[in-house]
Amino acid sequence: MSEANTPAVGSIGWKDLTVDDAARVRDFYMAVAGWTAQPIDMGGYEDYVMLPPGGGEPVGGICHRRGANGDLPSQWLLYIVVADLASALERVVQRGGKVLTTPRSAGGGRFAVIADPSGAVSGLYQSGA
Repeated sequence: MSEANTPAVGSIGWKDLTVDDAARVRDFYMAVAGWTAQPIDMGGYEDYVMLPPGGGEPVGGICHRRGANGDLPSQWLLYIVVADLASALERVVQRGGKVLTTPRSAGGGRFAVIADPSGAVSGLYQSGA
């Protein structure tokens, strides 16, 4: 990701839906929202980047719950951009939240999935990390 395309700290940088049958759910959103799918090779299977009708910037991803995504919940998961992932994860715990996954690489940076004190789940993403 080029620096010009790097989401700003504090913004929602991406959205993913991780499910057991990504192809079925992909087809659902294609029919309901008019999205088209761009397959992404995941080494033996494909996940999907979803595009709005007529093309343009991706609206999110639909992923299989397997491999690195095997422990993610079935829900639309938004990723909040942070300046320093390690520091943000420390603050999650200090403020009564939980770190649900260990940090891992994706999309030119690193991310981890957290739960806030209410139990709501989201991801934290550091670009270029």
